[in-house]
Amino acid sequence: MIGGDGADDGEIKKLLKVWIISITSLSYCYLISSRFPKGLARILSLLPIISLFTLLPLNLSNFHFIGVTSFFLTWLANFKLLLFAFDQGPLSSPTKLFHFILVASLPIKIKPHPPPKSPPKPSPSHQNSKNINKSHQPQFPRPIIKPILLLIKVVILVLLFLVYDYREYFSHYVLLCLYCFHMYLELEMLLSVFAIPARFLGFELEPQFNEPYLTTSLQDFWGSRWNLMVTSILRPTVYYPVRRISMYIIGASRKDWAQLLGVVATFVVSGLMHELIYYYFARVHPTWEVTWFFVLHGVCVAIEIVVKRVVADRWRLHRAVSGPLSLGFLAATGFWLFFPQLLRNKSDEKALREMSILVDFIKRVVKL
Repeated sequence: MIGGDGADDGEIKKLLKVWIISITSLSYCYLISSRFPKGLARILSLLPIISLFTLLPLNLSNFHFIGVTSFFLTWLANFKLLLFAFDQGPLSSPTKLFHFILVASLPIKIKPHPPPKSPPKPSPSHQNSKNINKSHQPQFPRPIIKPILLLIKVVILVLLFLVYDYREYFSHYVLLCLYCFHMYLELEMLLSVFAIPARFLGFELEPQFNEPYLTTSLQDFWGSRWNLMVTSILRPTVYYPVRRISMYIIGASRKDWAQLLGVVATFVVSGLMHELIYYYFARVHPTWEVTWFFVLHGVCVAIEIVVKRVVADRWRLHRAVSGPLSLGFLAATGFWLFFPQLLRNKSDEKALREMSILVDFIKRVVKL
């Protein structure tokens, strides 16, 4: 037993049971549902599995187990199955059962392999100028940078756990800033760990995060940097259908308005899914604060798109200004709407308690 509020033997058994049921269910989807024609027949065959994946996190009480299971199954896997019902999305291409289960149950997106192209031969003068430019610009190979960044993030996360021992001396807002860093670092670490099986099998994966602290705008943050697994699944399941339907209703000539409706609808769905995950954590009636957080950001991203379209290249804030402004807005609205429900139900204390128990357990194992 690991003990306390952490992952004791009973909770680990529940987690194993949940994932055995999930893998069995995904096997059914591959072996049975895939035999139905796409459309209504297939989606009816998948509805029991989608309902089951929505209920499974209710069997768990460990904060981290709930977070991983609800995010992987209730959100990502269910949305992938909805696309699969219409023979779209990442589940429409795997030809083997194991690959199907891997793609469905893990937060991964396999890179497509583009057809090989023979590059045009550069002229000697072009090649020389290219080499000259390279000689004056320091180049850091990506394979070296990534492990260094990962190591730095691990060190920062460990330091955060040490700092939390003195959290009663911090102001409320300083503690919330630490929680922002913690949430990003732990989420990136967890997603990287769960992507290891696919990488081990030789799959080339899309990045899951793209250094969100380097963002230049809200659109850049949500669309190109933060939790890209969610972005990649919300685009085909919400954004594209809403945009297409809106264009049909209001007319193709107003495709700009259809785009904005698609953006706002995507954020609304994201907010509702976060609200559901919050319910799994606290088991209390939703307060809709986190939903309003995403609605607010959806509206702001839509406004940002309109402003960029109007001013075009005539005027634009430097990234040294727009980046901090965007991060400041994210932090301020997060303090106001994203975190309060978690803090009110003491989910943060539960998560930190579980992590401290895990750290103590690892220390005991290392000493042995």
